[in-house]
Amino acid sequence: MLTEMRIEGLGVIDEATLDLHPGLTVITGETGAGKTMVVTGLQLLAGGRADTSRIRRGADRAIVEGRFRLPGGGRPIELVDEVGGRTDEDGSLIASRTLTVDGRSRAHLGGRSVPAGALADLAESMLAVHGQNDQLRLLRPGEQRALLDRFAGDLVAGCLAAYRRVREGWLRCCAELATRRDRSRELAAEADLLGHGLAEITAVNPQPGEDAALLAEARRLADAEALRETAAIAQAAISGALDSDPDQPSAMSLVGQARRRLQAVNDPDLQVLGERLAEAAAVLGDVGADLTGYLDALNADPARLEQVLSRQADLKRLTRKYAADIDGVLAWADQARQRLGVLDTSEEAIAALTTQRDELATELARYATALTKARTAAAQKLECAVTAELEGLAMGQAQLSVLVRPVVASDIEETALTVAGSKLRAGPDGVDEVELRLAPHPNAASVPVHKGASGGELSRVMLALEVVLAETDPVPTMVFDEVDAGVGGRAAVEIGRRLARLARTHQVVVVTHLPQVAAYADRHLVVDKATNATGLTRSGVRELDEVARVSELARMLAGLDDTDTGRAHAEELLLSAETDKNRLVSA
Repeated sequence: MLTEMRIEGLGVIDEATLDLHPGLTVITGETGAGKTMVVTGLQLLAGGRADTSRIRRGADRAIVEGRFRLPGGGRPIELVDEVGGRTDEDGSLIASRTLTVDGRSRAHLGGRSVPAGALADLAESMLAVHGQNDQLRLLRPGEQRALLDRFAGDLVAGCLAAYRRVREGWLRCCAELATRRDRSRELAAEADLLGHGLAEITAVNPQPGEDAALLAEARRLADAEALRETAAIAQAAISGALDSDPDQPSAMSLVGQARRRLQAVNDPDLQVLGERLAEAAAVLGDVGADLTGYLDALNADPARLEQVLSRQADLKRLTRKYAADIDGVLAWADQARQRLGVLDTSEEAIAALTTQRDELATELARYATALTKARTAAAQKLECAVTAELEGLAMGQAQLSVLVRPVVASDIEETALTVAGSKLRAGPDGVDEVELRLAPHPNAASVPVHKGASGGELSRVMLALEVVLAETDPVPTMVFDEVDAGVGGRAAVEIGRRLARLARTHQVVVVTHLPQVAAYADRHLVVDKATNATGLTRSGVRELDEVARVSELARMLAGLDDTDTGRAHAEELLLSAETDKNRLVSA
């Protein structure tokens, strides 16, 4: 969870530190005080988009730091290891984001500089920020399908993974088949060129590294006489010539003579040197033998030189056309053979590819059907759970339905998938579209939520969804930015109760303007603002004690903080919320 957050130079907040604890933390304050900047800071810690307009006027940068208490294992620990970061002595992890006025954004994790995407990766398993923009995003069809899949969990995830794997092969096969049919003449010409090249290479039959080996042999054959003379002189110097001149003894005889003299005296040091000369004599003998072998094998045959030069000419014809050396020519040949396998436009090849496509389509349709079935089952559970939550949010007559229906393919789609006799659009997420629909009361028609819900009703629908999804969401910290917008009265009390219930299993941070919601807080933070003589507004964050909470709630009750009536009402709210929370704990 998030235990501490520090903000500097963000919006109207000059510098503020938020100490966060488990349970429900609410953040309140007057309009314009900077409550939303807290959520903005959390979004930056989650790897969100960096907007330099958020930097405080007169400041050169904005800094947001967060201290996370990590679980015992899982993705957060793996991420810290991957980036080379370190945790503090108490096991907590510090993440930070810095924005500068020149448009630069820097992120740090565990003391290491990382891309902002690393913070987003951390947030996926540690932090979920839900603002009003997130509510609007959930109204999009693609987001509604993702919401249902998230609720379904492994039930859908397994089917979807298998569907995507088969779909990839099916699309590849369809594209290959279309290419072979539509470009048969062009592909046939390419196949002819490749076939000619392969035939030419096969006729020469080059071997790996043959060009380099021939070059070395040609040089040796061309210089055979000079090499022979050099080797013979060296051999004579070491071993002696056959008609040896006694005035020019060999190296072997001189070393042998010196060794015998040293070993003949009764001096240990000279005898040791004599033994070393024996080793030298052995080395000279090996070199002399090798020179003899070299001379015996040295070939000065002009016919062989002509053969080598002719073979080199054959290889050069290949290297001029296909690659810089023979190894490259052989690699080109391998690639050409593979390409020819793809370019086969014969009736047999087309038929085989068509069969493969149809087999993959059958398998894909089976997975698509299983995916639809899994989504439909999850949709029934989701709509029942959310409808039950709506009843507790003063929408007892409302009925949420989650519609899962196939997307029919258009006539021009070449890769339509036939499922149960219908041609459907096989997208990356299946053949289904998902729509959330709301009936405000039993006799009303069910319509899409963005058409059938008022602003306050939409906020309650979204909160109900979040509460239901939280049961399957492993993220420990959830942040809500004015999720209670457009709500009041008893519905506001029910929202507070739902958030308090959610806080039993998650760390919940809520920015709110409703006293009914703030009364349920386990920890109440307020954002204060003050304007100095130069007209610059500064805001800070402080924690409220029980007395200050009463004053703040009274202020939120239509500005009644300076009246006994307002304070009495605030105290009543706190007492009622506390009693309600105790019932939740004992339930």
